[in-house]
Amino acid sequence: MKNDSITSRDVDFAKWYTDVVKAAKLADYTSVKGCIAIEPNGYAIWEKMQSILDKKFKELGHVNCQMPVLIPENLLKKEGELVQGFAPEVAWITMGGSKELEERLAFRPTSETMFCDYYKDHIKSYRDLPKLYNQWCNVIRWEKETRPFLRSREFLWQEGHTAHSTKEEAIKETDQMMEVYKWFHHEILAIPSITGLKTEKEKFAGAEYTLTNEALMYNGVALQAGTSHYFGQKFSTAYDVKFLNKENKQEFVYQTSWGTTTRMIGGLIMVHSDDKGLVLPPRIAPKQVVIIPIGNNDKVFELCEKINTELNNNDVVTYIDKTDKSPGFKFAEAEVNGIPVRIEIGPRDLENNKITFARRDTSEKYTEDLNIDVVKYVKELLETIQKDMYNKALERRDSLTFTAKDLTEMEKILNTQPGFIHADWCGNTECETKIKEIKGCKSRCIVDEPLITGKCVCCGSDAKHHVIWGIQY
Repeated sequence: MKNDSITSRDVDFAKWYTDVVKAAKLADYTSVKGCIAIEPNGYAIWEKMQSILDKKFKELGHVNCQMPVLIPENLLKKEGELVQGFAPEVAWITMGGSKELEERLAFRPTSETMFCDYYKDHIKSYRDLPKLYNQWCNVIRWEKETRPFLRSREFLWQEGHTAHSTKEEAIKETDQMMEVYKWFHHEILAIPSITGLKTEKEKFAGAEYTLTNEALMYNGVALQAGTSHYFGQKFSTAYDVKFLNKENKQEFVYQTSWGTTTRMIGGLIMVHSDDKGLVLPPRIAPKQVVIIPIGNNDKVFELCEKINTELNNNDVVTYIDKTDKSPGFKFAEAEVNGIPVRIEIGPRDLENNKITFARRDTSEKYTEDLNIDVVKYVKELLETIQKDMYNKALERRDSLTFTAKDLTEMEKILNTQPGFIHADWCGNTECETKIKEIKGCKSRCIVDEPLITGKCVCCGSDAKHHVIWGIQY
């Protein structure tokens, strides 16, 4: 049954998205233009994302740290490409209290500068390497157009910044972290993403190259969902980050950077949710099961408590909705908040020796005997939901994946139904710029797949790369 407070997804996707964010109480607008308040429901998802990723980072040897939020202007300017790339988005502090600052301070749009400044004083020898640092923090980027979670002037993220003694080790780190983001999207978020290489035009400012994790939303618009950058010695040269190598010679360190943000919450919404509200894959849901007692019956309450305890003791996050609301209201609230499984128990169920389970993703209900192994049943159901949600998202993505042999075909696709478009490209920026004139279509990534026609989709000359294109958030 449709939620009346939520616009239909197929009528107005943008309005539907905002309605879901607000109905599920994930975030709300504030008096600070372009900045959102992340509400407890939204922050709980971010905390779950943090805990899973942080554990993975630490398994790979990374440690967390914290760098200053403010960057002196002279430091930011040392790496020219970085300054040029972020200049339109930098927010500047010019006053400290009532006094004008001698030097402007930038509110970090990213932290390469401060990590390099730190590494310069703390790396002396190859014995000090590698430095595998990550920080969980907020950044400010002065976005012109904002939307909750997808683009806001302040957002939360993690940014890894590592330093290595060899090129090979740094490249391995860059590849490894992209695989982490891909694993997280596929296995935890149930989002079938695609990874590849950014073009020179679209790579991170100051990087030698950028790897990207690209996801496709329900409406066919792409979302960049995690990037990993190989810097080589570009930043270490600019910031004089040297070490004494094994041959007793001074050498600049090799660096990487990688990160992902609260934008992933927006991706979850736009891939999985529906007109009833939020739909969450069980592995990322802060609350996996809600138990709803029907009526005012002591035996019902006792059974609810027993099942709740058993599930929580077996690593299933459950709670009992004990609020003074009608069962129908509780069902609807669980739906809009995306709780994967709902258990309903009432006096009639006890009389019939039955228990009811409801799936959020499909709205299916199952009535089972009361004497079943509830823990086993629920765990298997959660795994089925996780798998089914991934397969449904994969099917949707594949149905919105197209191939274009020339610009006419590409334009027809974009004007009919946007999606991932596979097309060959000659490698020239002029062609990339011309393609962008069609509804803002950009290269999402270069993929290691055979050429389609061998001819550039734009100019018709010999192609160098198989590229996935699309409109982006």
